[in-house]
Amino acid sequence: MSSPSGDGRIRCGWVESAAQVYLDYHDHEWGRPVRDPAALFERVSLEAFQSGLSWLVILRKRENFRRAFADFDVESVAAFTDADVARLMNDAGIVRNRAKIEATISNARATLDLGSTDLAELLWSFAPPARPRPADLSAVPAVTPESTAMARELKRRGFRFVGPTTAYALMQATGMVDDHVRACWVPPHTG
Repeated sequence: MSSPSGDGRIRCGWVESAAQVYLDYHDHEWGRPVRDPAALFERVSLEAFQSGLSWLVILRKRENFRRAFADFDVESVAAFTDADVARLMNDAGIVRNRAKIEATISNARATLDLGSTDLAELLWSFAPPARPRPADLSAVPAVTPESTAMARELKRRGFRFVGPTTAYALMQATGMVDDHVRACWVPPHTG
């Protein structure tokens, strides 16, 4: 547990920084249920970009990502061309990783290919039953059977950069699971 801001609030131990953007993300966004398909597409995309990096890096660049990827409008991103990839590879405001950029475009196309199933319906179908909050970070898994199943299904449907660990991080970030530790000041969500 930590209180990096000096405000006396106990937070989950992964909040190592007193950076306001990090504190705000933990306190008001992480673990809160997200069911809007467009917001979920943004989260899928950002989780892919985060792979191998600090989440703080992604948070600090989040507005740049939104600008660069047309506010994560699925139809717009799905229409990106090689010229857009080149533009993004030259954009110092985002993480310039060709594989992750191309995966985001591919994932937008895969999202459109879902047809009558929207992204929220698909992702939330893997949410496990509610469980008590973990006592501490050592009780928080990196992968679960549900995240493994989600990753497998997303890959089957053409998504990229969606392994079981990334899928579990997505589940945590979007409130499919509540992994705030018990002592954390953030109140439990209700679904």
